[in-house]
Amino acid sequence: MAEPTTSSRRPGPGAGSPAVTTPALERTRRRFLRRQRARRWLAWRVVLATVVGLAGVVGACWLLFFSQFLSVAGVEVRGTSHLSPEEVVAVAGIPTGEPLARIDLDRVESRVGSLAAVRSVAVSRAWPDEILVEVEERVAIAVVELGGRLRGMDADGVVFRDFAQPPRALPRITTDTVTRREALTEGARVIAALPGSISRSVDHVEVRTVDQISLVLGDGRRVEWGSAEQSGIKARVLPALLQREARTYDVSVPGQPTTK
Repeated sequence: MAEPTTSSRRPGPGAGSPAVTTPALERTRRRFLRRQRARRWLAWRVVLATVVGLAGVVGACWLLFFSQFLSVAGVEVRGTSHLSPEEVVAVAGIPTGEPLARIDLDRVESRVGSLAAVRSVAVSRAWPDEILVEVEERVAIAVVELGGRLRGMDADGVVFRDFAQPPRALPRITTDTVTRREALTEGARVIAALPGSISRSVDHVEVRTVDQISLVLGDGRRVEWGSAEQSGIKARVLPALLQREARTYDVSVPGQPTTK
């Protein structure tokens, strides 16, 4: 019987062949795996940062607009002299306990600005729990009698307060019953333009129309001023003119002053 022969051929690189791994191939494989893990971690970091950011925004909105942690605990008023802080707070109408961020500052300014004695107002949030109301009050430069009441008038011609007695430091404005509001405003502009040396010598100011305004001095002499136009020039001309002996001084045309 013939002996079986054994093939001397080696198995080729088929499915059953073991993989050949070299050090260079192993390093490449490891670098590839590290890059994959880094990409996955970067993607998760972006997702995590987005979630944390959204949570922070939602939390901040809740804290500012809905929680009681930053709600109004009080109102601070600055700049008042004739008005009391209590008057300003009452008109401002700011609800205690309302979240500070939800207070409509423009509406508060509008309400406080409606007070006749307020020339300007600025309202701001004083974190964490107060509203700050800063008021600039009107300053009286003259007194006018209206309806039997002595009223203070500012440089804009706004009547804003009462006086029980006429202050000695303020000139009086006298008017006719038909004097219009524009004429009173013009009279206020004239008084505001007077230097202290002249203003102190004025007993009262007669206002009839916007261009018929006269100063009556304490000694009875009269200055025909005209309108408020060129008041600065008129105020510079008048002191020299008053050196002349006269009862009436006319500076309504400051380039050609006259006396009588």
